[in-house]
Amino acid sequence: MPEQDLYNDNIQPGGGCVILAGAGPGDPELITLKLQRRIAEADVIITDRLVNPSIISDHARRETEVILAGKQGYNDASLVQKEVTALIIEHALAGKTVLRLKGGDVAFFSNVLDELLALQENNIPFEIIPGITAASGASAYAGIPLTARGYAQGVQFIAFNPNNYFSTDQWKAIATSTDTLVFYMAAKNIIELAEMMLQYSKRPATGLAVIEQATTVHQKVHITTLKKCAADFADLSFSSPSLVIIGDVVKLHNEFNWFKADGNGSVFQELSK
Repeated sequence: MPEQDLYNDNIQPGGGCVILAGAGPGDPELITLKLQRRIAEADVIITDRLVNPSIISDHARRETEVILAGKQGYNDASLVQKEVTALIIEHALAGKTVLRLKGGDVAFFSNVLDELLALQENNIPFEIIPGITAASGASAYAGIPLTARGYAQGVQFIAFNPNNYFSTDQWKAIATSTDTLVFYMAAKNIIELAEMMLQYSKRPATGLAVIEQATTVHQKVHITTLKKCAADFADLSFSSPSLVIIGDVVKLHNEFNWFKADGNGSVFQELSK
């Protein structure tokens, strides 16, 4: 048996099984070697919108069936989770190796629990392959170390969208924390978020970054503060996916912003500076 299969010998080509995997934040080179191998083994790949298509085209076999699940926030055309789960179970019970591919990490603000429960209920063997989550990818490619010494001793990952509810006490704890705050699904409501933070924070000059399409050639980084957010971003509409980082570490962006895009699909580091 190959060494890489020692930890999960139930996941073998030719048998009904499911791999739940994270494809990273966008740069196709930011996938694991294990995921690369599983893509090549998969009979069916069920992929989210945020997965870079080249990850599949570069590594999957021609005969592999690729199903687009969508999974875009605020988009009614996307498959609902029950439909996605049903597809996973249907193909696995038919004896196929199914790869459920998600953008970022497989378990960060995803519906992986619904899928795991269904797999367990149907006695289908599965494997979980982690990926680089948007927070790690966006912060690294923006030159913003999330827990830089002297700037932050911790980091919080928070989902902020109309479906979330935070009590007054929760907002106070979030706004007064000295941790770096990383908000997923927040760019669409960024001014509302800044206003909620200002309501409880005593540090209006705290840095705020919105990072669009992180780790790709389309990446854009917008820097402001909690106090200036409403004025600076009033006329902006951010492309999906976008991530929000709030905290003292944001000020490091100007000094360590290494990632550049030439618009033709390549990146480079300006070593002459």
